[in-house]
Amino acid sequence: MAIAYRKKKKMDSRFWWPVLLVLAMASAGARSQSTDALGFLSIDCGLEPGSSYVDPLTNISYVSDASFIDTGVNRNTSIPYVGHVPTPVLDTLRAFPNGTRNCYTIRSPAVARGSKYLLRAWFFYGNYDGRRIGQQLSFDLHLGVNYWAGVSVISMESPIWMEIITAATTGYSSVGDAVHLWDRLAAFEGQSVSGGERVAEYPADPLDRLWDPWSPPQWNNVSTNSTVQNIYLDLFEVPSVVMQTAVTPINSNSSLAISWHPLPDYVNQFFLILHISEILDLSGTNQSRQFNIYANGIRWPGDINIMTPPYLYSAAVYSLLPLPSSPTYNFSLQALSNSTLPPILNAFEIYMTMSNASVPSDAGDVDAMSVIKERYRIQRNWMGDPCSPSDFVWDGLSCNYSLSNSPRVTALSLSSSGLTGEITKSFASLSALQHLDLSYNNLTGPIPDDLANLSSLKLLDLTANQLNGSVPLNLLEMAQNGLLTLRLDGNPHLCNNGTSCNVMSAPKKKKISTPMIVILCIVLVLILLAVIVIVWRVRKTQGLRKDSALDPQNGFPEQTDTLQFENRQFTYMELHNITNNFQKILGKGGFGSVFHGHLEDGLQIAVKMLSQSSSQGTKEFLAEVQHLTRVHHRNLVSLVGYCNEVNHLALVYEFMSQGTLQDHLRGRANNCRALSWRQRLHIAIDSAQGLEYLQKGSRPPLVHRDVKSGNILLSETLEAKITDFGLSKAFLSEANSHISTVVVGTPGYLDPEYCNTFQLSEKSDVYSFGVVLLELITGLPPIVPGTENVHLVQWVLQRIDRGNIEDVVDPKLEGAYDLNSVWKCADIALKCTAQTSQQRPTMTEVLMQLKETLELENSHYNTANTVTHTITHSENLYSEVSDVSLNSAPEIGVSTMTEISGPMAR
Repeated sequence: MAIAYRKKKKMDSRFWWPVLLVLAMASAGARSQSTDALGFLSIDCGLEPGSSYVDPLTNISYVSDASFIDTGVNRNTSIPYVGHVPTPVLDTLRAFPNGTRNCYTIRSPAVARGSKYLLRAWFFYGNYDGRRIGQQLSFDLHLGVNYWAGVSVISMESPIWMEIITAATTGYSSVGDAVHLWDRLAAFEGQSVSGGERVAEYPADPLDRLWDPWSPPQWNNVSTNSTVQNIYLDLFEVPSVVMQTAVTPINSNSSLAISWHPLPDYVNQFFLILHISEILDLSGTNQSRQFNIYANGIRWPGDINIMTPPYLYSAAVYSLLPLPSSPTYNFSLQALSNSTLPPILNAFEIYMTMSNASVPSDAGDVDAMSVIKERYRIQRNWMGDPCSPSDFVWDGLSCNYSLSNSPRVTALSLSSSGLTGEITKSFASLSALQHLDLSYNNLTGPIPDDLANLSSLKLLDLTANQLNGSVPLNLLEMAQNGLLTLRLDGNPHLCNNGTSCNVMSAPKKKKISTPMIVILCIVLVLILLAVIVIVWRVRKTQGLRKDSALDPQNGFPEQTDTLQFENRQFTYMELHNITNNFQKILGKGGFGSVFHGHLEDGLQIAVKMLSQSSSQGTKEFLAEVQHLTRVHHRNLVSLVGYCNEVNHLALVYEFMSQGTLQDHLRGRANNCRALSWRQRLHIAIDSAQGLEYLQKGSRPPLVHRDVKSGNILLSETLEAKITDFGLSKAFLSEANSHISTVVVGTPGYLDPEYCNTFQLSEKSDVYSFGVVLLELITGLPPIVPGTENVHLVQWVLQRIDRGNIEDVVDPKLEGAYDLNSVWKCADIALKCTAQTSQQRPTMTEVLMQLKETLELENSHYNTANTVTHTITHSENLYSEVSDVSLNSAPEIGVSTMTEISGPMAR
């Protein structure tokens, strides 16, 4: 990512821009460590190169910005403004007198791709140039390729701050005051509402939020010296010093009101979080405090219970569904008629989404251009994204914005640019390149063969360099066929086709005599015949072995001759004995029946017999044979052996004593006790591991096509294993069609995209597994019985929209679960069951998130005397919010209140 500062088009360019930027990145979950250990990267702009220091106010380590930007000049704040704030970070700055775009760039390992960061940028004029700011200084701020905010500096004394939360994507990262947020926080940061001093920043708030005091005249300040604790597994972790101050209306009969007007430049999507705690001890009194919350006159969020603030515990009320679009947003906290005390509010946070309308350049092009820039030390205006936004394309580049979803570099001119050294192969990585002009430089060495791989290349101009060696034959052929204009004049040491070169001629090769050629041919023919004979004998031997093991006349078709059985081969009579004449039936299916048995050593087994009247038939049965002999994983059912006799085909499995997951969820298992939430999560993880192996570890990859709770077997220790591979589909190569002519699977678990398009993919199993996760949460079948027979996904969505996860949780759990882990599991399930495959996560991502869910539950399970959760949910916290900007400056007010000023610079 890159952060860019761009002049307003009508701005007087004689003014320089004061810019002070701070970048801090904190590793997830770190506490009580130095800022370096936390992963903070804090940059003091204008600091001498190689310099660093520790801010005595925050104990944050700062480094110079010299290694993060190529443009601008260092300046010092005017002496009267030095020490204007109690921190040295505003004493220096970087100004940009030249250019329309200036970019700070942070690359790996400073940022981790996909991780969320809080970026905070400070701007302070401080009369650094002695002009006393004769007019307003204005410029635009971009994050990567997207517009972030407009900055207007109108005062020499007041710092301006901008902050945003974003995820690192390609190789560019932005500067600002940035904190690597905990992934479970879903990109949140904010400011407080209280009546005291500025109450908190880092290290008081480990997430480096700046909590700004705000106490309008309509509000009364209240405070306590007692510590306000976070609830167990608090998702927001508001510092106690913030929650120890609060406001109530001066008039006890009035409500607390917050209002703001969205600015027209931004996407009108807002998110609000209210932090509430009772800080007065009401025990032993007749006092009470109860109130409702309204957004634009409607109860919010959804139909929640009446708010009764918990004493000295921090509670949060929020919705991760954006607020309905409105020209004005009015929130009010209104006391109930029987409440003796007015509403109370300790802090709140407001977020808005940033538009992502612009698309960054192709990642491969970005990487290639970065290498070219560094290799030849090109200055120009090569900062930020090469092609986007289109108004700021790098000098010498032409880009196409319609070839793909991302802009592509199609022409590159570096003529007369002082290039030295060899031609880097990175030019060949610009796969959409059509014109490459490297003429009139001092390039040496050979022409890379890789340039011939540029299928779209129409012009290659290498005129007037010092190249040597031979011209790649493929380039010459392209030129001779009229596909390429190749210009090579002015390279005296270059060997062109038909031209002389100032290089030593190679010695002439001696001709080989005709008898020698005849002898060599005879030897080669004899060797070839010997190889053919050996291969024929080996294949004949293998064919006899396969015929003895698999007789096509007994039902195994010719195409199964690639199967190699390493398992035990049973006779039908052996199966008859070990099952005690097929006495105990474990289950029945379209293939036939499954029987219980014991081997000689006492090992319990399950025997699947293919019925002569099987509805599925031999094809599916043999498919299962083929897959089971090839896949081996602890969470896939193991094949013990098989039977292959006339009219008797059977598979012998390990016995799973606890039956199917479906039986446990429906209460049909023998001596069945309801599965606990921890057990259900372990089963989900086991099953996900098995499915991930099929997709990633199996060669070729497999799509199960019939993932359901009935095909998940449980061992004595409740270890889960996937079974029934009769409908599985192997993708042998990329060219293999993923399109089925017939949709197969179990109703309720079928991927709707697969049903509509017949397009099968690994994400089809992800959808089915999402339904299984919902079964684990609710205990219900995929088609919920009732008058309408609604699908389980819709049934869950209808209830979650009301904001109460308890409405969908299996009553057999009796409340013995961590609420946050259930929310996260539900979120995973709903992402898996998205309507289109592109919206669904991979099975690897599902597995990773399920393990995080189990960690939440384990923490809850292992902690005694935990505090009851008081957070009111209306949407799970794991929904992705893209780039979120707080001080993209909506105007915030109490009723008709004026705009809030930002916090003091640190």
